[in-house]
Amino acid sequence: MATEEDYASQSKLLLEFTDICNVDKAWVFQSEKGKGSQAMFSVSQPNLLANKRRKFILSAQISSGSSDSVTFRWAQFPVEMANASLIVPSPSGSKLLIVKNPENDSPVQLEIWGPSQLEKEFHIPQSVHGSLYTDKWFEGVSWNFDESLIAYVAEEPAPSKPTFNSSGYKKDSSNEKDCGTWKGQGDFEEDWGETYVGKRKSALFVIDIQSGEVRAVQGIPSSLSVGQVIWAPSSRVTDQYLVFVGWSSDQRKLGIKYCYNRPCALYAIKSPFHQSEANDKDFKGDSGKGSTLYNLTQSISSAFLPRFSPDGKYLLFVSAKSAVDSGVHGATNSLHKIDWPVDGELSLQRSIVDVIPVVMNAEEGHFPGLYFYGLLANPWLSDGCTMILTSMWGSSEVILAVNVLNGRVSRISPTESNASWEILSLDGDNIVAVSSSPTDVPQLKYGYLIDKTISSASWSWLDISSPIFKCSEKVKVLLESLQFSIIKIPVKNVAACTTKGASKPFEAMFVSAKSKTDVPNPLIVVLHGGPHSVATSSFSKSLAFLSSLGFSLLIVNYRGSLGFGEEALQSLPGNAGSQDVNDVLTAIDHAVNLGLANPSKITVVGGSHGGFLTTHLIGQAPEKFIAAAVRNPACNLALMVGTTDIPDWCYVESFGSEGKNHFTEAPSAEHLNLFYSKSPISHLHKVKTPTIFLLGAKDLRVPVSNGLQVGVISIRDRTMLAVIYINLFVDLNVNSFNLADRMDVDCTYFDPAFSSNFTLFLTFVYVTLALKEKGVDCKLIVFPHDVHGIDRPQSDFESFLNIGVWFKKYCK
Repeated sequence: MATEEDYASQSKLLLEFTDICNVDKAWVFQSEKGKGSQAMFSVSQPNLLANKRRKFILSAQISSGSSDSVTFRWAQFPVEMANASLIVPSPSGSKLLIVKNPENDSPVQLEIWGPSQLEKEFHIPQSVHGSLYTDKWFEGVSWNFDESLIAYVAEEPAPSKPTFNSSGYKKDSSNEKDCGTWKGQGDFEEDWGETYVGKRKSALFVIDIQSGEVRAVQGIPSSLSVGQVIWAPSSRVTDQYLVFVGWSSDQRKLGIKYCYNRPCALYAIKSPFHQSEANDKDFKGDSGKGSTLYNLTQSISSAFLPRFSPDGKYLLFVSAKSAVDSGVHGATNSLHKIDWPVDGELSLQRSIVDVIPVVMNAEEGHFPGLYFYGLLANPWLSDGCTMILTSMWGSSEVILAVNVLNGRVSRISPTESNASWEILSLDGDNIVAVSSSPTDVPQLKYGYLIDKTISSASWSWLDISSPIFKCSEKVKVLLESLQFSIIKIPVKNVAACTTKGASKPFEAMFVSAKSKTDVPNPLIVVLHGGPHSVATSSFSKSLAFLSSLGFSLLIVNYRGSLGFGEEALQSLPGNAGSQDVNDVLTAIDHAVNLGLANPSKITVVGGSHGGFLTTHLIGQAPEKFIAAAVRNPACNLALMVGTTDIPDWCYVESFGSEGKNHFTEAPSAEHLNLFYSKSPISHLHKVKTPTIFLLGAKDLRVPVSNGLQVGVISIRDRTMLAVIYINLFVDLNVNSFNLADRMDVDCTYFDPAFSSNFTLFLTFVYVTLALKEKGVDCKLIVFPHDVHGIDRPQSDFESFLNIGVWFKKYCK
């Protein structure tokens, strides 16, 4: 039994890890005199009492000494950026835009700061537009090249709602408040699912920073949601084009958060501030008569992260066409370019050139393909053709140099390092980066060319002393006592593999104490979500906390993870619940055989698809695990398909890429049977493992119903069990879902007049009581205001504190 003392002692340790700061972004500006440069770091730190994240700026002066030394002179104190939603420096670094989004119906604030003072401040009412998008996907803010205009993505104005009074509907209603009237709800407006609830459609706007005039960009079809806007290079004011990404929503908007399989294209349109000329001929494009909208990438199913080459000759972009075409939510990306017309005359006949194609199967130690969804605003070295970016390479993040003329890819972060490296900013032809590992807090690094020849890609890296990632002496000592390695795990059943890439070993990271003991420490098996995501060898405060409690970690990148080539990734769809489960069991057995784990003290934790795997494992291998923890687990695909914002995910992971052809909003009884057979809940009757469930009540990705269905709710009233036949199953006459027969408990059908949510809720009572009757110890914590990630500071803290206490309880 866990005691208050357990919670008190572990919470103190967790606080020490929680206090470590994160660098969110960084910028480097060249000094006017050409000597040295100025770095600016945007840093965040959890504020548990306020349940928010503090944001602040820390600056440093960079100066070079000899060829192999550099000095960062840090400001004495950071500057807090209270209420700042977004910070965007101008291209020259002479101006700074600070965006302050409102939390209610008040105006958006845009502040323009100069080197010494606030120069301009604009308050933009909701009648013009709503909050700017700051979600790192639709998000887009771009200064034009003479820094007179700023283009950005914001919520379009709220539609007017019907007004009613004592006489009924009121004609010619206004937005003014009147005590004798009330506002109706109006038409339902669909959003993009998880984390986008209540967000209105994204639209493009441009502000003139001299006059403060804001203009909406006209000519974009209402079916397009827009994002990632940038200015196109131009030598004439009349040819100022905006390039942006557009996602079509002609049909239902499925969830887009972490879902890169949503088709999208690059579009170009003239700035609303451009000066028209008599001979300026508007292209009659795909958005209607007189439109100036150009679809630049009609021949490819996905195009995002647009960047122009420094000379303006090429428009580069990333594509997730493998994800779009196969239906998986994340896959191996590719890089492409199109010629940009120097005369400003656009047309639809633009040839797309492959710079880096999708890598299907890489040989050991060779480039596995592109895996990234973010780029620096200016990722170019001075040669004008080398782009610097961060990508996944197996279980590590690495920094790559890509020559966009010949497609040559070089890994420029140290190849001997198993740590993860991420670029923060460029300082001319030098790189400011951060490196970390499961046993090392982040460390700033400064990379420079040894022979000053970009084409040779010979780089050296310096450690930079920084106050940003300061940690307590206790944390430092604990981390110094740990070690980690990346282990290759041979595939167990190679004969069943249909591709060469699928037969190659997958990876797991092993974190353990440096000191040797006769009996290995208890093991936590850590499983990432997705499934087409990856656990990287970067520092995680929550996992470092668990390691410091006396656990070893086995962090498994089962086949289907990003970073290992497309063939390995595509081997999982259609085999979810079997191949991934077997990979994890193979990894555990491999660790046991190497003497790294005690087979009698193995625990497992996972969230989302990692929770799907965890609940599968404790059902399929009930004797293997001493305790388990799940965060928003996908437990029942047959239920999830009717409640999630990504029902297509259920089809693709269950059927394989053919699932795209089977996908429907009204699953058949046959489909529901398959979903059920692929789900952890089909193994519920075998579960013996004590399990803690951590659920976000506002999760749309894996709605709370999935976790409640196998979690714990202590309700004794047996009359409530009558609801076992939930509306979904009864209406479709799916007799195989009679869980009463499966669990040997008498149930009768409850009146379907109850709302579906209440009916589902009562259904979960039955299943959880079934676990309790079997004597399985369970604990359930529901976070009422959290979505899928459960990442609000207080929720994240309480979540991992309870996981630590739960595992220690069963591993004593």
